[in-house]
Amino acid sequence: MEDDMRGQRESISLTPTALGVENAGAEFLESLEEGRLPGSSDSSPHQGGHTVERKRLWGWRSLHRALPGRPSALLRWMGTGLLCAAYAAFLLAACLLDFQRALALCIVTCVVLTFLAHSLLKRCLGPTLSGCAMLQGNPRLHLWFNRALALTAVLGLALWLALDTSQRPEQLVSFAGICVIVSLLFACSKHRHAVSWQAVTWGLGLQFVLGLFVIRTELGFIAFQWLGDQIHIFLSYTTAGSAFVFGEALVKDVFAFQVLPIIVFFSCVMSVLYYMGLMQWVILKISWLMQITMGTTATETLSVAGNIFVSQTEAPLLIRPYLADMTLSEVHVVMTGGYATIAGSLLGAYISFGIDASSLIAASVMAAPCALALSKLVYPEAEESKFRSEEVRLSYGVPLLKPYLAVWGMPMIAALGPNNRDAQNLVEALSSGAAASVKVVANIATNLIAFLAVLAFINAALSWLGALVDIPGLSFQLICSYVLRPVAFLMGVPWEDCPVVAELLGTKLFLNEFVAYQGLSEYKRRRLAGAEEWVGARKQWISVG
Repeated sequence: MEDDMRGQRESISLTPTALGVENAGAEFLESLEEGRLPGSSDSSPHQGGHTVERKRLWGWRSLHRALPGRPSALLRWMGTGLLCAAYAAFLLAACLLDFQRALALCIVTCVVLTFLAHSLLKRCLGPTLSGCAMLQGNPRLHLWFNRALALTAVLGLALWLALDTSQRPEQLVSFAGICVIVSLLFACSKHRHAVSWQAVTWGLGLQFVLGLFVIRTELGFIAFQWLGDQIHIFLSYTTAGSAFVFGEALVKDVFAFQVLPIIVFFSCVMSVLYYMGLMQWVILKISWLMQITMGTTATETLSVAGNIFVSQTEAPLLIRPYLADMTLSEVHVVMTGGYATIAGSLLGAYISFGIDASSLIAASVMAAPCALALSKLVYPEAEESKFRSEEVRLSYGVPLLKPYLAVWGMPMIAALGPNNRDAQNLVEALSSGAAASVKVVANIATNLIAFLAVLAFINAALSWLGALVDIPGLSFQLICSYVLRPVAFLMGVPWEDCPVVAELLGTKLFLNEFVAYQGLSEYKRRRLAGAEEWVGARKQWISVG
């Protein structure tokens, strides 16, 4: 009896007239998902027991069947295509109106397209090209190729030195200085038998080639000069925010309100670039160039390349998941790269001092491969690194450039992003960059107060001690000008400028580089103001040549 009643209730519940509120709501949602009108079905009962087939509407489920895979991917590629077409139209219009004015944009576009095409070909044809490489299966031929390349480089360097120094023999001093420094570092090396001369020669060679391009070629000089001018203009926009908060009078006259807000602005920009994925792309290209030439591992190369744009404390965050497994040689590279380069935020502050922006940018980029080379010379790799055979992958901000980020055919970093891992949108990335800069600004301000106060005390004490033995004017700067004068001379500095440069080197090494760059800006300001070159026995500014 109960079974008959249960079956009767089930038959009643299947009829449309007996639907409850819950079943009606469920059928309504299901009908919308399947593309049917609410209350309709594929076969609905009618009077007389006949059924009428109802045609389905075009719904999301039908769209998924028509587009196997993900329609969002298709929409994303359509949006990318439209944006690229709009950019191409804009670039064409700019070139037609004034090609000289649009030349910089054309160059940047060509560089980006070259790298993107290389990445695409590497992903699509990388295994095929590796299998067809002539040197792949012939170690002897590969060895002779490396020897021929090294011999060509040595002969080219000798020929260049002979031609260049024939008119200016003083250039040989700086070349001798490089040889002396490399010899001293090799003598102090931890494992002299394990030195990778490939890393050393390629690192110094990349620095030499970049310096030659920037200083000796008209194209390189103009390109970096233009880049420096654009950065100087870009950093000048900081005045809009700092003048609103502190007032124009304080911004113009007070150092803290003039220089330190630039660090806040630059930190915001870097955070946004990381969020969008653009900074990852740039660092990956630099890392790739150094890794394939110098034969270093992915983690240490990424850290050194990242130091060009971020500070010494932020660069290790790029490889934080892998720090525990890194060898002592790789950790030494991380530390050396941090000391050798200039952080992006501080770069903006130094430019505001009046230091030439193109020279700072070129020096920071050139220092990266050199730091990697000399670090491998002082502390060579004597252990087996885990990252020569493993791929290193780090987290993204927004995967804007994910299809183009890096499958190199050798272990390399796929993505990174230290400051804004938790940023959900562009505004939050901007805010997190500004918040992160507060600690940096506070550290710089407190360190300047402390170091300058300590320096004044040390100079007063040295002056008192010097007066006791009839040595007037004894100071920390004077001691550095004598002790570090040979180092400045081996760097290629003219002998008459060596005391001033040695003083700045001592300030940078033993006190604070911020104070050293401020002192350098004072010397430059005196030269531009037309001050006397000598006041007594002390030089007042540094020669241009």
